[in-house]
Amino acid sequence: MALQCFSINRRGAILSAISAAASPLAAAGAPVRGGTLVIGPGPELTTPLTSAITTAGLAQTVSGKIFDGLLTFDAQLRPQPQLATGWSEAADGRSITFRLRPGVKWHDGAPFTSADVAFSALEAWKKYHSRGRSTFAPVEAVDTPDALTAVFRLSQPAPYLIAALMSGVEAQVIPRHVFGRGDILANPALNAPIGTGPFRFVRWERGSHIVLERNAGYWDAPRPYLDRVILRFTADPAANAAALEAGEVHIGLLVPFADYARLGRLPGLQVIRQPLNYAASVNVLGFNLDRPVLRDVRVRQAFAHAVDREAIVRSIWHGLATPAESPIAPSLDGFAARDIPRYPLDLARAEALLEQAGLPRKGRGPRLVVTCDAAPTGPLPAVGQLLRSNLAKIGVDLRVRSSDFAEFVNRVYTRRDFDTALYGGSTGPDPTIGIQRYYWSKNFQPGVAFSNGEHYASAEADRLLEAAQTERDAARRRDLFAQLQRRVLADLPRIPLLQQDSVLVQSRRVQGVANVDDVRGNLASAWLAA
Repeated sequence: MALQCFSINRRGAILSAISAAASPLAAAGAPVRGGTLVIGPGPELTTPLTSAITTAGLAQTVSGKIFDGLLTFDAQLRPQPQLATGWSEAADGRSITFRLRPGVKWHDGAPFTSADVAFSALEAWKKYHSRGRSTFAPVEAVDTPDALTAVFRLSQPAPYLIAALMSGVEAQVIPRHVFGRGDILANPALNAPIGTGPFRFVRWERGSHIVLERNAGYWDAPRPYLDRVILRFTADPAANAAALEAGEVHIGLLVPFADYARLGRLPGLQVIRQPLNYAASVNVLGFNLDRPVLRDVRVRQAFAHAVDREAIVRSIWHGLATPAESPIAPSLDGFAARDIPRYPLDLARAEALLEQAGLPRKGRGPRLVVTCDAAPTGPLPAVGQLLRSNLAKIGVDLRVRSSDFAEFVNRVYTRRDFDTALYGGSTGPDPTIGIQRYYWSKNFQPGVAFSNGEHYASAEADRLLEAAQTERDAARRRDLFAQLQRRVLADLPRIPLLQQDSVLVQSRRVQGVANVDDVRGNLASAWLAA
């Protein structure tokens, strides 16, 4: 079937094209082949489409459909085969052998081999991925005894490593024959990717949309079922909501929180909320510990006792989030500890702590003035304004500053020109992957986004993190992370606020999407009912 042209700028054009392409509905429950799925992911990307070198969530939403990983995961975060059909760990934990799937082709027809796995691990994930630099640091070499065997040689046991091998988020396998010549970061294929996944990249209409089409040679036939996927960009949440109502978009990720309940009542739409997902993101208020006044833990504890988490969830997230009191998301049941220091809303306690820290009330003026840089993602700037109101009750003037994303990263992680920062970050699928970067003193790396920007340094936290990196006994490893949570919550370089649930509005025609990585996944099983 020839690729059709789509005019995204004319209202209704996509809807007409979808209707023309849709196949008749088969027997109940049976996937239907054909049709075009339109996703409204939010603003246009400012990062490469290839997630092998970036943690940007929107890039994952695109490239998770173009690339496969060695593994995928079920709803309980248990690893499942993808490009690897099986794997085994050496008795000493110092190597992992992957058996690769035969007959897989890259979208340009070249064969997928173990050489691609070795290149991806050593030349992409370890060098350029902001979390991969830490996650894959123990990978010293990747042996390729034959085209379908890859052996990861480790400097030390790394029990968390398997959890990092999911394509959409952490470890996309990229083609050596495409990226192995010259500078990866300058390669045009970063924005015109060639993968092994169920959908091929067709084009990126800047300022408008990206078109992907079905990979007819996908190894997991008869999937995918869709003919194509279009990602239509808009920075306006209200416009996304209107497009969902009009049927021009099937799945919307950026929708005003106030509209979720109304949209969920419409007969053709449903709201899907998943507290547990692969990323398990937690929003926090972090402190610049190079600021003398913020080095006093009593000041940080006072802030924590003034934060009204329930109000944030209720008034800003409209109930579509979960209050969090630990840096590990509460949905990660295997690691989230219950016996931890807690900071319930207690304004009298907050006032007393500030007095003890030598910050008395000064008549009608504030006792302390600090800035807050809120990442310009979702409702975080609104959270900053609510925190400003919370802290005003204890005599703290929180001056919320807004900026675009590039300036936020530069100010917080490069120039370090901030007092507090409000941002979110994934804590899963394993804490070594998710939160070590924030609390490990060795990960204070100015210029690296979403690293230890607070400049937290604790010998005890380092010991626990480093022990957990190599501990192979699951119970002992859980205990190490429980100890870590108690340590960092006592020190409080960051105040956990809430777990951001995975929420999307979806047409009831869409089937086969909801899973551990939701719309960021490869959508090979997705299909459209008539």
